[in-house]
Amino acid sequence: MNGEAFVALADETRARLARCGAATLANALLKRGLRNAFLLGLQAVAPGQPALIGPAWTLRFIPAREDKDSMALYARDDSLHRRAIEECPAGAVLVMSTGNDLRASCMGDMMALRLKVRGVAGVVSDGGYRDTPGIVATGLACFQRAPSGPATPIALHPVEFNTPIGCAGVAIYPNDVIVGDAEGVVAIPRHLVEEIAAECENIADFETFVAMHIRAGRSIFGLFPATPQSTQEYQRWVADGRPTLN
Repeated sequence: MNGEAFVALADETRARLARCGAATLANALLKRGLRNAFLLGLQAVAPGQPALIGPAWTLRFIPAREDKDSMALYARDDSLHRRAIEECPAGAVLVMSTGNDLRASCMGDMMALRLKVRGVAGVVSDGGYRDTPGIVATGLACFQRAPSGPATPIALHPVEFNTPIGCAGVAIYPNDVIVGDAEGVVAIPRHLVEEIAAECENIADFETFVAMHIRAGRSIFGLFPATPQSTQEYQRWVADGRPTLN
């Protein structure tokens, strides 16, 4: 544990990210040479759950070993798993790396409820959760690879938190910004988040303009992807107050 200080996300940046899709954000990162930012294979625990946005706070598991791991560990206050639940900052996204291991759960409904009560934004894991209906009932936004019922000590041992990890094949550093929606989860390096959020907000607005024209029967040729002509049209549309088509 390196104790890196948590850095909260500005409300303006969070609001901008809320208007951007995870796939759009991944494309903006690709333009900057970052090809591996989308956490492939993860799914929301509940359809229609709120978008997940917040700085990463990490927890890493390794495979369990019988002389180290038992349910008795979870009665102790020095359990790194329990400590992570109690120390993850409000507004953060707890990102748990299991090495894509689905042999045991890495969270259940009581841990999810505790995180929700503490104001944590949500949880992402490349493993799975148990008590999924109970997790859904908490309202905590969560992503996982697939549900997993067996108890954590059967297969997973927590070794450190608030350090760089790999999750679903993506490098996650503490305070990277995590965005999850119906399409999946993307990780944005913290030093890029403000410019990515501003760029993608503009892209989302341009796509609103494009969709309006497509619904009216217009071809995508000369419209989308953006051309100098369609960009000028979009800018006039914005300057005119975003009028609807007649």
